[in-house]
Amino acid sequence: MRFSAREQTGLRAMVELARWYGSGPVPLSEVAATQEVSLSYLEQVVAPLRRAGLLVSTRGANGGYSLAQPPEKITVGDVIRVLEGAIVPIRCVTDQSCEPCSLGSRCATRSVWQIVRDRLTETLDNITLADIRPPV
Repeated sequence: MRFSAREQTGLRAMVELARWYGSGPVPLSEVAATQEVSLSYLEQVVAPLRRAGLLVSTRGANGGYSLAQPPEKITVGDVIRVLEGAIVPIRCVTDQSCEPCSLGSRCATRSVWQIVRDRLTETLDNITLADIRPPV
């Protein structure tokens, strides 16, 4: 399974903000510089995280972004779902139809993808931002 650049960047930003949790808002420009991503791209990535209530933004000279909850309460799964929707390795295991395939319940491999989805979801939902430590 591949994670999109948006998911990777969003998670890196959230981990960076977790590192500063309790120290007040962090300017997004500082997060962008630390994570070596463009500020304009990072602004696009954090917008849905703020709208979903995972981040809080503060305006003004001492403004920036901070986590809306302690790092122990935000999981990797939370971040991925906000940025990309459901955590699924293949489309046919969503609640939608089995597009582009039409086999549906007759598909011999669908159960494999359901197991992969379930294990992946379980793993991502059991890793919090507090569990992720940046390298020293």
